[in-house]
Amino acid sequence: MKRVVAGVASIVLTVVLTGAATSPSVLTGTAPSASASATPAPPVPEDPTDSVRAAEYWLDQYGVREAWNTTRGAGQRIAIIDTGIARGPVEFNGAVVGGTDVSGVGSSDGRTPVGAVDANHGSWVASLAASRGTGNGRGMIGVAPEAELLSISIGFGNSTTKPFTQQIAEAMRWAVDNGATIINLSLTTNTLDWDRSWDEAFEYAFDHDVVVVVAAGNRGSGTDRVGAPATIPGVLAVGGVDPSGVTSSNASTQGITIGLSAPSERLRGVSADGTLVQWNGTSGAAPIVAGIAALVRAAHPDLDADNVLNRLIRTATPAAGATSVPDKLYGYGLVNAAAAVSARVDAVSENPLGSLSEWIRLYRRADAEPAPTPTATAVSIPPLPPADSAPEASSPLLPSRDSVLYGSLPLGAATLAAIMIALGVSAAARRIRQARTSREPSRTTNEESLPS
Repeated sequence: MKRVVAGVASIVLTVVLTGAATSPSVLTGTAPSASASATPAPPVPEDPTDSVRAAEYWLDQYGVREAWNTTRGAGQRIAIIDTGIARGPVEFNGAVVGGTDVSGVGSSDGRTPVGAVDANHGSWVASLAASRGTGNGRGMIGVAPEAELLSISIGFGNSTTKPFTQQIAEAMRWAVDNGATIINLSLTTNTLDWDRSWDEAFEYAFDHDVVVVVAAGNRGSGTDRVGAPATIPGVLAVGGVDPSGVTSSNASTQGITIGLSAPSERLRGVSADGTLVQWNGTSGAAPIVAGIAALVRAAHPDLDADNVLNRLIRTATPAAGATSVPDKLYGYGLVNAAAAVSARVDAVSENPLGSLSEWIRLYRRADAEPAPTPTATAVSIPPLPPADSAPEASSPLLPSRDSVLYGSLPLGAATLAAIMIALGVSAAARRIRQARTSREPSRTTNEESLPS
């Protein structure tokens, strides 16, 4: 599903909710367990005749049921930043412990779905992470069925006039301030970069030891490569695979920032009205991983967010189609809940998926280097001489020293020279006329004396 929203500073983003329903059908088959050990006794009530529970193939294939022998996510709080988790479905009873609306059009508790088209999306996502079933071992159950949920409703496109980037920034801070240990963002954009307001919002989450899980995006929605927030250093970007563990051709993008892969096809989801649907997309892969992150945090409460992320990626099952580790399609591999909860993993001192603060320092120039300390003694420069005082004001009709020196005297000299030249020319002309006159009588006399 594609929505276009305007961000701050007139930035236009294509925001994609990374999952879409196909039909309200029910899956009937289950995939074989990825665990080599004998199937343990179910840690939660299970009705083997329930087709809904049987359709959740990822519970066995990705070691979730095995991880339930250790933990079911109690004590962890997953914030679902999406279109809102509906109030009605029984699967959410006891799961949602708080919420808010940052779109400006939802209800104050975040439980009124926002958007004419996308309203069910938040409920689908939440049901994969921590839904409780319908009772008696039946109905859809989430990956972390004892974790708590926070519902933070946001709006897309024409459903709200509030900038999308502003909504996300506010939602991140609210989630952290209200006890979230994991934040799930099942959405993506069509750009690698993100608004500057997200720098502080995501850094705020990292500084408060919160694991941030985001969807990589779907090719079927027109997103060919990962976009923000999956490109933000430090987040866990989740790509999608089909039930056989092969990268989804329609439900997953590619990019070097993908950290893990999880199921993104033939998923189940609880709609706002309680209807169960089958749907596809990395919007579903992300909450599966977010739920597993809750299992890890519950099983290892001493681990910080960096080590939770490290445990998730280091215990991933290698993908058969991967050509490198990490791989642009699979990341570090397929998430493995059982191994993530129980395997021995060396501790790390920093986020293995990158440092947002370092990225900000390098590319935002946020931490400018201090000015260098002078190494030489300052040179003393003598003061300039005082400026000449301004001349006293005088009448513009009276001559001044400058007007006489540079005006009257040169003009008088030029006039005198012109007069002298004129007198000389006049005298010369007079002499020429006198000389001509004195010659004319002599010539007449000579002519008269000639013989006739």
